[in-house]
Amino acid sequence: QVQLVESGGGLVQAGGSLRLSCAASGSIFSINAMGWYRQAPGKQRELVATLASDGTTNSADSVKGRFTISRDNTKNMVYLQMNSLKPEDTAVYYCNARLRIDIKPTWYIYWGQGTQVTVSS
Repeated sequence: QVQLVESGGGLVQAGGSLRLSCAASGSIFSINAMGWYRQAPGKQRELVATLASDGTTNSADSVKGRFTISRDNTKNMVYLQMNSLKPEDTAVYYCNARLRIDIKPTWYIYWGQGTQVTVSS
């Protein structure tokens, strides 16, 4: 069994910063990519940023220059440093991982339970 647990969400004023953390644990053989998605009320879940094991990043245009994704591969953790937050960043943020649970070449996608980020104007 694999678990992803997020932390670091909360309430912050516009222009402020937050740092989200996500720890992956359980039967993990290897992790290909980890990332963050978000879902605002009444909207679909959307990509925020992902970081692959080879260093390749992918991020939404709306967060470029403000959010930074990083990983600690030794701890199976991913972080999202969010600066210059805006009210439109308000959403539930979900951690995501693409990983293998054993030597078989099968990749699985796992999600965390989400952490609320609220940015007040």
